Amino acid sequence: MIRARLFLLFSLWWLIACNQTGQAPEKGMETSETETSEAAAYDAALARELGADPYGMKQYVMAFLKAGPTRSQDSLEAAQLQRAHLDNIRRLAEAGKLVLAGPFMDDGEVRGIYVFDVRTVEEAEALTASDPSIQAGRLVMELHPWYGSAALMKLNALHEAVAKEKF
Repeated sequence: MIRARLFLLFSLWWLIACNQTGQAPEKGMETSETETSEAAAYDAALARELGADPYGMKQYVMAFLKAGPTRSQDSLEAAQLQRAHLDNIRRLAEAGKLVLAGPFMDDGEVRGIYVFDVRTVEEAEALTASDPSIQAGRLVMELHPWYGSAALMKLNALHEAVAKEKF
């Protein structure tokens, strides 16, 4: 009975030690399966490319686009401003300065968001000044430093792969 228990304990220990692969662990390589998969998932070159810190994060500036004081444009002028606004979004994204942009769907005061790949609010202010809707007073920006995943830098390339139509 004791031998059976010892055999069972030894067998259980061996399965754990072999990481359920059937192969003995190398000396000094006794890591858990979770640690091994986490280490294998980390891509140091990609982290450097994206400017990631040790947590995979980086600083951005987030902009809340709010309804501006001048929203009395007629429908033709409003449509032209919207087209110019979208063209500016595309230009900033292609330049690598705008990581994320999109409208809110509820017609509230906050109309949309931008996430800029810049380190300072002042840099983001300079970029927002190029938006025709800002220039016309149709929108105003509220800017905040923001800490988010460095992987956001891959968002625009992924978006291109899933967007059947371009705006």
